[in-house]
Amino acid sequence: MELYAKALTFAIPFFLILIIIEEIAARRMKRQINYGMDTISSLSSGMTNTLKNLMGLSIAIVSYGWLVGKVALFHIESTWLVYVVAFIGMDFVGYWSHRFDHKINAFWNRHIVHHSSEEFNLSCALRQSVSAIVGIYFFLYIPMAFLGVPGEVVAIVAPIHLFAQFWYHTRLIGKMGFLEHILVTPSHHRVHHAINDIYLDKNLSQIFIFWDKLFGTFQEELDEEPPVYGVKKPVNTWNPLIINYVHMWSLIQDAWRTKSWWDKLRIWFMPTGWRPDDVAKKYPWNYWKNAYEQVKYDSKPSQTLFAWSWFQLVVNFAMVFHVLVAFVNFQYLEVMLYAIFMMVSIFAYTSLMDKAKVALPAEIFRFVMGVGLIYWNGGWFGLQEIIPGATVLVGIYLASSLVMAFLILSKESKAKLDVKPAELVSSN
Repeated sequence: MELYAKALTFAIPFFLILIIIEEIAARRMKRQINYGMDTISSLSSGMTNTLKNLMGLSIAIVSYGWLVGKVALFHIESTWLVYVVAFIGMDFVGYWSHRFDHKINAFWNRHIVHHSSEEFNLSCALRQSVSAIVGIYFFLYIPMAFLGVPGEVVAIVAPIHLFAQFWYHTRLIGKMGFLEHILVTPSHHRVHHAINDIYLDKNLSQIFIFWDKLFGTFQEELDEEPPVYGVKKPVNTWNPLIINYVHMWSLIQDAWRTKSWWDKLRIWFMPTGWRPDDVAKKYPWNYWKNAYEQVKYDSKPSQTLFAWSWFQLVVNFAMVFHVLVAFVNFQYLEVMLYAIFMMVSIFAYTSLMDKAKVALPAEIFRFVMGVGLIYWNGGWFGLQEIIPGATVLVGIYLASSLVMAFLILSKESKAKLDVKPAELVSSN
């Protein structure tokens, strides 16, 4: 975990630089690809995923190290060729785990947050799940384990493979010639994030596009069919923690409401979007049947709320970065408490972005928890040793955040969006 935290201290600034470069390039090309609240939501989602991992909330049912020790048929040294094999193997695993996430009802909850943005840009690449706590795809690693690919090789290759999926989340790069036949390109991935019927559940590969062509899930981006981004059943919130569980909550409701015990059991493993007939008729879902009739979510923030949301993002990002930099100096309990506080903090300000009533109770809870942590630590997790007066600054921030939430909610009513899909359709 220390290696993970150290890697992120380099990777995160690099990602942010690329996001800024993309925005500068878009402005020069006179294109708008970033929308403030959506970008804040995406970056906040990236922070929640980082915090989840730092808390050690990723549980492997079967570790790769144990698996390779039990089933390896060969003992191989860690040469450059082994790293190449491991990278290709990881990509094979990535394709199939990605495909299962798209195709199975319960597993979609692990992935919906990544598709929830109705934009497509580098920041939305950071929308990563906090709900995928248990590693359920260990069986996909069996071929690599049979070959005897060492665990330490996989540990090095895995973050490289993950970070290599960042760059192609952009609308600014067109088709890339011969690379379109080998790699996942921005064009391929625009298709993957689209809700157009022809594009749904296509281009599931992560690095090498040939998996899609081999297993029948490839779709080229068509000039006559511009991609429309998001999810068919819109999430209508900026809060990444709510987005992470919105689909699961829908499944729980359907499983409870259906009268069929068979449907209560099978709903979790049916194709994504499947619903029991009785529930679908009585409680229909609104979703975009025609992608081109999509109306994007907009909480209609005032300039004050907009500016405050950016301020909150910067402050919370600085705190998360503090956790990463000082990780080696923290006890596990300190990491857990700091991370929980940050989760509450992100929930609070993104709820305020929605103008949701829950924002004020969340702010009150954050204030009480923050003051309690200052008292318990005798300061703010040693930050005062780096920045003189840091504890006072954190205290001022907590109080200001509570006051601002009250003022903003008292002056701005939650936007009533008269947005309905062109056709109300029952999912079944």
